Amino acid sequence: MKNSHFSYRTYRGKALKTLLVAGASIGAFGAHAQSSVTLYGVLDDSIAYVNNQKGHSNVYLRQGNLYASKFGFKGAEDLGGGTSAIFDLQAGFDPNNGTASSAGLLFNRQAYVGLQNRRWGTLTMGRQYTPYFLLVGPLASSTYLTGATGAHPGDIDSLDTTVRINNSVTWTSPTWQGFSASALYGLSGIPGSVGAGQTWSGAVRYAIGGVNLAAGFLRMNNTGRTAGFDAGATGSFATSALNAGYLSARAVQNAAVAGTWTTGALTLGLTYTNVEYLSGSYSAFRDTAVFNTYAALASWRFTPAFDVAAGYAWTLASRANGVASAARYQQVSLKQAYHLSKRTTLYALQAWQHASGQTLGSNGAIVDAVPDVGDSQNSSPSSTRSQFVGMLGIATVF
Repeated sequence: MKNSHFSYRTYRGKALKTLLVAGASIGAFGAHAQSSVTLYGVLDDSIAYVNNQKGHSNVYLRQGNLYASKFGFKGAEDLGGGTSAIFDLQAGFDPNNGTASSAGLLFNRQAYVGLQNRRWGTLTMGRQYTPYFLLVGPLASSTYLTGATGAHPGDIDSLDTTVRINNSVTWTSPTWQGFSASALYGLSGIPGSVGAGQTWSGAVRYAIGGVNLAAGFLRMNNTGRTAGFDAGATGSFATSALNAGYLSARAVQNAAVAGTWTTGALTLGLTYTNVEYLSGSYSAFRDTAVFNTYAALASWRFTPAFDVAAGYAWTLASRANGVASAARYQQVSLKQAYHLSKRTTLYALQAWQHASGQTLGSNGAIVDAVPDVGDSQNSSPSSTRSQFVGMLGIATVF
């Protein structure tokens, strides 16, 4: 019995030791392979007034003004050595009727997966925003004034969230002494036509103290198979009365530079953008159409809970395709926001735009230019030379 009792105690001690070692190993592995998945989103809605939408005034509910209404899932898994696997799935929707923002697209805003390394940067693949937007856009008026009424007329220069690229690969650098860079390539995947429908984008940004500077480039190629910008192209862009005559372009090319300066509660900013619609064999126009935009903004935070912003944008079209008096668009935008908490904000937006000169209509004929405030009225331009928009809304983030 004595020997049996000793054997049992010895076995029990060895077993306990084995369990403790195994538990420590599992714990170490769990700490090494930490992962997280986050559900996030925004609900944003407002009462909007427009003095002229295709000839009539209108009062209606409009979502996605201060922020786009959306929900998403994002996650990260620590792979060790400073590397993580990441993903983001983001869907836009209209809270006024429950429909998706884009028919037929579940995660229309973003859907990508990739690897992130503290030293070498981030590599992602899927449907993504462009470096042009992600690095330059935060310094433009759509960030400080909202895209709904603050984006440059018709979002002609794609500095709001209207451009996402399918089938794209993006590399983004870490930040080196205030400097960062990013590049994207969208593959159309058309057999025998590697370059058809492809997208290129690149941008750089530098931040030091209260100064932020950025420059970016974006080129979206058509497939060359249809008379419009084909759905098979990797990129797409906002359409409005400003560019209705140039939707059959063989390529759209954007370039932008922007800068902001912040001191205390005050931020001032300047932006210049250049947009070119290049003609091709299927195009309904013959000459390259150019739009240049010059813009300025100011933002002031009176208190942690209350801030205001104002902006001015001047967009000039080129004299081309038989247009002798080229279109001009002037826009003034205002924003007031009161933050009830870190998550919930009450806001008021106002904007006025005036158009002059002529441009090409959707049928290729020369027509009088008409205004599209921000990018909230792209499908409902004014029938007169001026358009005013006012909104009162609430946004909550989760």
